[in-house]
Amino acid sequence: MRAMLVCALGDLTLDVIVRLAGPVAAGGDTDAEIRIGPGGQAANVAAWAAELGASARFVGKTGADEAGDLVRSKLAAHAIDVCGPIEGRNGSICSLVSPDGNRSMAADRGSARELRVDELDMAWFADCDVLHVSGYALMHEPVRSAAIHAGELARSAGAGITTDLASWSAIRDSGVAAFGEALGALAPEVVFATAEEERVVGRSLVDAFWIVKHGAQGCSFGEDEREALPVEQVLDTTGAGDALAAGWIVGGPELALDAAARCVQQVGAMPLASPA
Repeated sequence: MRAMLVCALGDLTLDVIVRLAGPVAAGGDTDAEIRIGPGGQAANVAAWAAELGASARFVGKTGADEAGDLVRSKLAAHAIDVCGPIEGRNGSICSLVSPDGNRSMAADRGSARELRVDELDMAWFADCDVLHVSGYALMHEPVRSAAIHAGELARSAGAGITTDLASWSAIRDSGVAAFGEALGALAPEVVFATAEEERVVGRSLVDAFWIVKHGAQGCSFGEDEREALPVEQVLDTTGAGDALAAGWIVGGPELALDAAARCVQQVGAMPLASPA
């Protein structure tokens, strides 16, 4: 039997991760560990899905610049099929990680928001088992319409649809009503969200199985409440939700919690070890 194919639609960014040694010294210097690599919610899910034994494909518009060249090559090194037009300036994200592992992001999505319906290829979705749509792809046009159409193409080919609401603040800033309308049009069977994202959007907009992430307190898989797995040290929470989503898609709650635990014990959103 062939491995499950997980397609993830959204953004592939250049992540600059700044792990602070202490509080930011306003107007001065602060010691930090800084790393650069590929990221983006959809790309992270694809990378973790591949790490956990699935086949994976990323779909999105990436930049025709050095940053785009770098992140495409790094993602392909995870044995991921990278699909989509190359145009404009690639997105970049600066993630500030505090000493306790919590993170805040400054995001520039670049050309990822510019993916159009007419740039989609049916072949990208014809053989996928699950299409995971990043919530960031539902916040702005034209990528919003492209994401909804991709869902239609994948569903017509027999795939399941999942989505992660991505960010309560980004949903608020892009417009809750428009986001909710797009979510309803996508009609995912599974929605991943934090408690705050669930509160902002509300469950009434889509009839789906909700997986609600509570960080260090664990995760609710529908009515199944699970505690987070114990870890030696939390280094960076960036991408933990994406690892959890990939784990659930590939293997259910146990693998989801294991992937999230692995992710927080490293710096960076993607798995460090290359898949075998």
